Amino acid sequence: MKFIDTFREGDRIGDIYLCKYKQSATAKNGKMYENVILQDRTGTIDAKIWDPGSGGINEFDVLDYVDVIGEVTSFQGNLQLNIKRVRKAEEGEFQPADYLPVSEKNVDEMYQELMALLGQVQNPYLKQLIRKYFEDEVFVRAFKQHSAAKTVHHSFVGGLLEHTLSVVKLCDYYVQQYPYLNRDLLFTAAAFHDVGKLKEISNFPENDYTDDGQLLGHIVMGCELVGYGCRSIKGFPKKLASELQHCILAHHGELEFGSPKKPALPEALALNLADNTDAKLETMKELLKGTQGAPQWLGYNRLFESNIRKSSEF
Repeated sequence: MKFIDTFREGDRIGDIYLCKYKQSATAKNGKMYENVILQDRTGTIDAKIWDPGSGGINEFDVLDYVDVIGEVTSFQGNLQLNIKRVRKAEEGEFQPADYLPVSEKNVDEMYQELMALLGQVQNPYLKQLIRKYFEDEVFVRAFKQHSAAKTVHHSFVGGLLEHTLSVVKLCDYYVQQYPYLNRDLLFTAAAFHDVGKLKEISNFPENDYTDDGQLLGHIVMGCELVGYGCRSIKGFPKKLASELQHCILAHHGELEFGSPKKPALPEALALNLADNTDAKLETMKELLKGTQGAPQWLGYNRLFESNIRKSSEF
């Protein structure tokens, strides 16, 4: 199988991929065409069916595995696949594991590292809260397999764990540099800051927003989960629970970025900075991935609001 991250301009493709997206559109000349996004475990590629009515284009739907024949081209600095023929693949023609994007890191090793860091938490109530979830078999299995986003960053199996671990490690650095920060509160908030994504985003291969994800969002759902956990622990201090929930509510930093509250605690500010640092640098990493052979200037990126350029040594 030829994986998407090995595609180069001019390649002829004849393999099976997962259809992540499909929508009809109209070109400037009035002709109908299909916008398609194909996926395998190495990434996604934008694809086009310029002649949907031709004999080689068979019916298929989103989340179908499709056998594709086409040619890789370049459009505005990005690779694109022009599909000439396509059919829905039959069961047994493909291995589903080849089509799920996965973390480059070992999931079990990351989880062990996360638990070692969380083992530094001394407050007995926060310790109980961590154990209630992070030692629960069902929760752990879901947490290890989930993504941290639909598309922008860490949108792969193990992504939620990888992002959470990175945020906790950044918070560990902050605590060493700024000892006045409450380690127990900050580590616990970092561990739980994105748990709402377990309900906001559906499981693979769909990996899309759920109804509750659209209506409520992961910040509110994560705050509710932590609140429930605190209330289930006898004697959990009300002020501590409020501080922990505030950190989660404020971790996007600004109201326009989806946070119901702006950081009012130093730990909430530290969590916002750690979350933003890891999300932005991972987004940049994924943007640069697979650009070998591409021009140094990669074009305008709306997230960074800048024309992105590869470093000279990249």
